Amino acid sequence: MFKKVLIANRGEIALRVIRACREMGIRTVAVHSVPDADSLHVRFADEKVCIGPASARLSYLNIPALISAAEVSGADAVHPGYGFLSENAHFAEVVLRCGLTWLGPQPEVMRLMGDKVSARAAMSKAGVPILPGTAVIETDAEAEAAVERIGFPVIIKASAGGGGRGMKIVEDRSRLSAQLAAARSEAQAGFGNPAVYLERYIARPRHVEVQVLGDGERAITLGERECSIQRRHQKLVEEAPSVALDDARRAELLRIARKATESLGYKTVGTLEFLLDEDRNFYFMEMNTRIQVEHTVTEEVFGVDLVREQIRLAAGEPLRLPGDLRPRGHAIELRINAEDPVTFAPSPGRITALNLPGGLGVRVDTHIYQLYLVPPYYDSLLAKLIVHAETRPAALARLRRALAEFVIEGCKTNLDFHRRLLSNADFVAGRLDTRLVERMT
Repeated sequence: MFKKVLIANRGEIALRVIRACREMGIRTVAVHSVPDADSLHVRFADEKVCIGPASARLSYLNIPALISAAEVSGADAVHPGYGFLSENAHFAEVVLRCGLTWLGPQPEVMRLMGDKVSARAAMSKAGVPILPGTAVIETDAEAEAAVERIGFPVIIKASAGGGGRGMKIVEDRSRLSAQLAAARSEAQAGFGNPAVYLERYIARPRHVEVQVLGDGERAITLGERECSIQRRHQKLVEEAPSVALDDARRAELLRIARKATESLGYKTVGTLEFLLDEDRNFYFMEMNTRIQVEHTVTEEVFGVDLVREQIRLAAGEPLRLPGDLRPRGHAIELRINAEDPVTFAPSPGRITALNLPGGLGVRVDTHIYQLYLVPPYYDSLLAKLIVHAETRPAALARLRRALAEFVIEGCKTNLDFHRRLLSNADFVAGRLDTRLVERMT
């Protein structure tokens, strides 16, 4: 097992890794930018290294600085968290070439699944359903021919991207050329790669993902998560299990996800993401080759520490979890962000008052504290509120109670948005799709 892990990240996920390492007897190294010097992940790690100024490009995305921090601290492994360089195959390769262990999947698998077009091809070969679509579209003429086969509406997606950047919905032929140009421009700006492809567009899908673990030979699934509550392709609420699936549909989805994971020879934790149409048919969307923000709801319903399992698998230990684990009860996670609850504009600032909810079945993963200065340079996530109860209605009641106790003052947050969501009849009834937030606002 490792002696010291460097965490190439910040905020709540860095704290989450520190906690798992401490329970396993592993020392930790926190890296931080100058404005993050007083962050809790820096305080609770065993060692700390400043890696640069506020700009993420000069700090958390600075590969030479991260490798130098690992070398000067004597770390023998690097955990990337999520975001930043967590799915960067080049960073993983540099880590390995420097004699360190990468707490993630093989770089070649990251590269394969990080490109949406190659990922679609790999999943189709493994027998996973995919939406009708194309390879990379080079010309308008190729796009014109493709829509004859696929039909409208279509969605243009960046081959190298995610998070909504480079995505354009096209309803008819008149906008196809202009939207292709716009998508390529966004993809180039966001990912340094202008490649885009087309896919049939489902107007009101559900977003359901499967948690997978693999040791290179065997893979298992730990159920599914419903992630349909989104704004501009950014998740706001996640829950497990999904109310959209009956036992037969769930069994089929999990069987296919396990088979796909084994076909990759996948090592560590990961997530296969699917879209469900109105008939509950599911189609592969993408694979996240890292720990997910929403891993917490899976942990709550299965009683498994996923970060601990991630570390064990990276150390070369085989999967020891049985493949027939069943979820216990229902868990829901709310992402609490520093943003205006109406406009969703970022809202950095100093937290002048803070009260975190507690009690039976309530978990808060956060890096904030009273008088913490929320910086304007990074993601706006402040905390994750997770509840667990025997049923979904009981979990919703627990969420309402926890939200009533949650106080953050000094910067705007989306706490009020979540309170409104919990009174929305469609959400309460489980009638979810990725456009629900748009209809609310």
